[in-house]
Amino acid sequence: MKYLLGFIFAACAFGQTYEVGANIGYGFYRNGSIYSDSGSVTAGIRNRFAAGIDLGYEFSNYVSAQFSYLYHDGHPFLEGEGVKTDIQGQSQALTLALLFHFKGRDHRFRPFITGGAGAKGYIIAGPAPFPQPIPQIASLTTNDVWKVTFFPGGGVTYMLRRHMLLRAEFRDYITTFPRQQIVPAPHNTARGIFEQFTPVFGVSYTF
Repeated sequence: MKYLLGFIFAACAFGQTYEVGANIGYGFYRNGSIYSDSGSVTAGIRNRFAAGIDLGYEFSNYVSAQFSYLYHDGHPFLEGEGVKTDIQGQSQALTLALLFHFKGRDHRFRPFITGGAGAKGYIIAGPAPFPQPIPQIASLTTNDVWKVTFFPGGGVTYMLRRHMLLRAEFRDYITTFPRQQIVPAPHNTARGIFEQFTPVFGVSYTF
């Protein structure tokens, strides 16, 4: 019994903290391109709003782990000279990350850097264009595609009052080109890394 009590008191002294929060922001994309003998087009995801939730576990005074879900309401598109078409869709990112804080949890302002990885789904919610406007270069399909995603980021938290934090953060979700959804025609080349630059602002509760 004394060993159990000792463990409990040690855990409390260590100061582990849990965090639950929600955020909203906007996703700006760095898109790719598709090249062919008939010309080239820009292929990517429209810039739209984003929203998500964060679940955190601060296991030391300067390092915490975080699970995040982020929804982005961006539509896949093809755009070139005389052509502009898209298909209704969105993306959903599920990630695990570590946050490295520059100040201890007793400070009101706590800048941090973060990095993590997970899965990002490019999900289709509408019908494909009919007819396809540039099938000789590329087509938009209704295939849902899941990709491994990596993201660096950073931000700051502010303790508004005990157990309540405000957060401003910048994240960069990085995946390879979703070729099964934005499909190049045979013998054409798709190039580019998709990056979703996402500033988010949120509120969280700690306990």
